[in-house]
Amino acid sequence: MFRLAPSCKDRRLCKLLPLLQAHRPLFSAAANSLQISPDCLENESREIDFDDLFQSCTKLHHVKRLHALLVVSGKIKTVFSSTKLVNFYANLGDLSFSRHTFDHISYRNVYTWNSMISVYVRCGRLSEAVDCFYQFTLTSGLRPDFYTFPPVLKACRNLVDGKKIHCSVLKLGFEWDVFVAASLLHMYCRFGLANVARKLFDDMPVRDSGSWNAMISGYCQSGNAVEALDILDEMRLEGVSMDPITVASILPVCARSDNILSGLLIHLYIVKHGLEFNLFVSNNLINMYAKFGMMRHALRVFDQMMERDVVSWNSIIAAYEQSNDPITAHGFFTTMQQAGIQPDLLTLVSLTSIVAQLNDCRNSRSVHGFIMRRGWFMEDVIIGNAVVDMYAKLGIINSACAVFEGLPVKDVISWNTLITGYAQNGLASEAIEVFQMMEECNEINPNQGTYVSILPAYSHVGALRQGIKIHARVIKNCLCFDVFVATCLVDMYGKCGRIDDAMSLFYQVPRSSSVPWNAIISCHGIHGQGDKALNFFRQMLDEGVRPDHITFVSLLTACSHSGLVSEGQRYFHMMQEEFGIKPHLKHYGCMVDLFGRAGHLGMAHNFIQNMPVRPDASIWGALLGACRIHGNMELGAVASDRLFEVDSENVGYYVLMSNIYANVGKWEGVDEVRSLARDRGLKKTPGWSSIEVNNKVDIFYTGNRTHPKYEKIYDELRNLTAKMKSLGYVPDKSFVLQDVEEDEKEHILTSHSERLAIAFGIISSPPKSPIQIFKNLRVCGDCHNWTKFISQITEREIIVRDSNRFHHFKDGICSCGDYW
Repeated sequence: MFRLAPSCKDRRLCKLLPLLQAHRPLFSAAANSLQISPDCLENESREIDFDDLFQSCTKLHHVKRLHALLVVSGKIKTVFSSTKLVNFYANLGDLSFSRHTFDHISYRNVYTWNSMISVYVRCGRLSEAVDCFYQFTLTSGLRPDFYTFPPVLKACRNLVDGKKIHCSVLKLGFEWDVFVAASLLHMYCRFGLANVARKLFDDMPVRDSGSWNAMISGYCQSGNAVEALDILDEMRLEGVSMDPITVASILPVCARSDNILSGLLIHLYIVKHGLEFNLFVSNNLINMYAKFGMMRHALRVFDQMMERDVVSWNSIIAAYEQSNDPITAHGFFTTMQQAGIQPDLLTLVSLTSIVAQLNDCRNSRSVHGFIMRRGWFMEDVIIGNAVVDMYAKLGIINSACAVFEGLPVKDVISWNTLITGYAQNGLASEAIEVFQMMEECNEINPNQGTYVSILPAYSHVGALRQGIKIHARVIKNCLCFDVFVATCLVDMYGKCGRIDDAMSLFYQVPRSSSVPWNAIISCHGIHGQGDKALNFFRQMLDEGVRPDHITFVSLLTACSHSGLVSEGQRYFHMMQEEFGIKPHLKHYGCMVDLFGRAGHLGMAHNFIQNMPVRPDASIWGALLGACRIHGNMELGAVASDRLFEVDSENVGYYVLMSNIYANVGKWEGVDEVRSLARDRGLKKTPGWSSIEVNNKVDIFYTGNRTHPKYEKIYDELRNLTAKMKSLGYVPDKSFVLQDVEEDEKEHILTSHSERLAIAFGIISSPPKSPIQIFKNLRVCGDCHNWTKFISQITEREIIVRDSNRFHHFKDGICSCGDYW
């Protein structure tokens, strides 16, 4: 039965209820009898207050019954009632009934057409809104008014329609209407034509605050922060006061242009004019301070808010999440729940990132389940992308792939997220395969994020040729000066051994942020050019660029690879004392690696014990690696015990400890560690080396005899070894980590993957031409010494990139100075 609780005491409604019950047949039947107007209802209908009934309709079936009553009472013939139904159906989510009602209106006026256009816009059916406008102007014989244009201009999805509608505005003389003009500004700015919008704005005879807001917002949409702030200055000079919409538009601009002074002055204006109590304004203040990293100010704004909505909570949670403080962010989420505020889709987007930062695999499933129960995967692709990113950052790449495959809609960000996930988990080949699959999707066009995602994968496998192809596409798409894409290209050339090309590109990109500087410092670091890395850091400071936490990771890594212990210590203290950067686990790991590589194992251990945060696997792994280099079995055992506690599934740590025992001939320890790994179902990662010859990449595994030229390769190795021995080369059999006979040890050394790749390069390329190979593991000491002899005998430059760094061998000398 049709229930209207607010009006049930009214006598008129009591008379209406039997009528409604008597006319409950389907709406379609009622709609087809628009001419019916029974005499028996004539007196009753005069007493019915339809305005009250419209106000009482809160559900779709209420409106349908009221519609039936209007039909049988004859009131449906009035344009006002019919148009009201059109709006009510749309507001309650039934656009088909809304359009059906509109089509049955015999005599439509301008108000009716405007309503239908607005209904389409409110429901997100933008192309239908534009079509409805064209139908209105071409078939109705009516003249649009100034209410017609704002919604239809908002609905324009292409510039052609926008210009046609602008012509109609000019033809009808509505360009001087302030609302129509503001809508034109928004439309042109949306299509990136801020200069056209500015000309319209300058020609406006009257400009209210809405016009100024439209122009400021338009420049914001176009990314023109400077022009947006200039418009604000003009607005204030003309005596137009900022309202909450102005403030909400300009605060993000201050953050985007890194203009903290303007942001603080606007906050002062907000306080002076009492706008700080506006919910919309306060939420934007929190976001602005968060972008500047001024969390204390953001928290103060939040604490002073008298009213908070879900956006307020989302803003403060996202602020701490984006500031890499997941514990505080999660605390606010808990408080939000305790306050009875229900999380929305954006809350969960932040929560997925929080869970990933906390490395909380258990709660990741809970977050995923909550999203599925709400059906949010069907509502917005953003939440699906966030879950894929969460699983990828947690290293649960199979779950990330499963969520990706189950997404009902995949956009370019979905593909970028999966590519990045594979690349960040060391699965570069899989990342490249996903990129190739993306290329086959005609509806997906690679963007800036795609290139930023795929270039690190090419860097990882040393796929220089594919990286150059991406560089060509970047040039074609005019993204050469995008700082993130260009930085990835610098990184790619550097990690593919082309340090000169990396330098050349570095000097072509904007260098006002720390991003390109971090890349070039890192490139020189992995090439063992620590002094040059430090020089770039000094240049960076001289140019007024503020370093961030990544800068110091690159800098400390460079010091570690070059044995610059005192410099590394100085920069570690500088980071905290001069720049106020709190060390992360990566910084602590770099310091342990710095001390350990230099042989200061006691200092490294003491440093770990005095850390203010709990060391993770990367910290103990750095110490264990140093123990492997310097043969410290006792401290290595301590490090391995801690490692097996915090990360028992990483086979690399078992291999390191096994190698330490093997170096000192303690084979029972080797068997014990290997048995422990086998019992846990872990398998050693096989060593491989790759080389690109004649546009083809060949991969060699240790002891590989499946290559078509393996006989020639081994013949070449025997010849080279004989020449080397005549020059004083003696195989260091301590690097054979197997308990076998001495003759067998030399054979094992000869069949190491990097030697096979180098020998193949020698027989497959012109004499004295350079050879470049990539190895997935650390180069062993004997292979390092062997390659120095080879570079001298063959008069070639041999470039080897192992899992840690580059080695440039030339004339019997390595660029690392035997320090790696």
